[in-house]
Amino acid sequence: MNPAGEHPDGPVGDDQILELGHATFEQEIDALRGVAAELGEGFVAAVRALLACEDRVLVTGLGKSGIVARKLAASLTSTGTPSHFIHPVEAAHGDLGIVRRSDVLIAISRSGNNREVTELVQTCRHFDVTAIAMTGAEASDLARVCDVVLPVPVEREADPLNLAPTSSTTAAMAMGDALVVALLTLKGFTRDDFAVFHPSGVLGRSLLMRVGELMHQGDELPVVDDSMTLRQSLPEIVGKRLGGVCVVDDQGCLAGVCVDGDVKRVLLADDDALDRPITEAMNSRPTTIGPDMLAARALRLMEERAEGPITLLIVVDDDGRPLGLLHIHDVLRAGLL
Repeated sequence: MNPAGEHPDGPVGDDQILELGHATFEQEIDALRGVAAELGEGFVAAVRALLACEDRVLVTGLGKSGIVARKLAASLTSTGTPSHFIHPVEAAHGDLGIVRRSDVLIAISRSGNNREVTELVQTCRHFDVTAIAMTGAEASDLARVCDVVLPVPVEREADPLNLAPTSSTTAAMAMGDALVVALLTLKGFTRDDFAVFHPSGVLGRSLLMRVGELMHQGDELPVVDDSMTLRQSLPEIVGKRLGGVCVVDDQGCLAGVCVDGDVKRVLLADDDALDRPITEAMNSRPTTIGPDMLAARALRLMEERAEGPITLLIVVDDDGRPLGLLHIHDVLRAGLL
């Protein structure tokens, strides 16, 4: 091995490096197609066993398979199927205490002949758990001691030495994803359910946060009467520093919105604009939303508006009275991108 990363035959060109990357993708895509072609009764039986699980799904594996197992356990848990990774070696030193008779165990091993993994399955069978093998060898020791076999046959790894777990771990990961998708679909797992399990981060916030939580309201909301002139309205527009003002009629209903761009436009067009009614400067057909709209959806509305993007939305009640103002910066500060 050359620690400097230089090829023994001389300098390597950019095209050769890209070719190595493309070859890896093609090799792993072919491997996935091969595994998909083998999908059959074992997959159906595994999904049914997981659907019937009354407690937790335990997932185990060693080495790179252990990493795949950890990911599968995390994906299951986050989509409504409580799961836990159990290390096949540490299990023999006390971790077996978490095993219950109503559990299901998924054991991942490419060769199916990993002694620690097989011994863990055999031990768990004493608890009458249902055991599922995810392996590339259906005639392996692991397959023989399990109730269900999920075949993930891979002819060769993507690396030229056929040694580093590459295509095999990709195939196992995809099989795990297939289980997760089947389960969440059959369980009727919804976006709201997903949000409950992901309250933090961009995903959770985008599924949970409503406009009413972010909008400027009360004393922060810029509002003027439609009988006022532009000059009389400027202190409210400038003072609230939100880039615009709600214009309301004598019933308190929204008559229009006057934003900074409207002010500049009329000032350039009319020397007496400041002393003209604000109704002549405002937009009488502004885009409005309700307080229960998802903040992420409001952001898309501002960015993808057919008439052109805007930076603020007026939040109104059912009677058309302004409740608040949502600025695009409020959504961005909430981390919804």
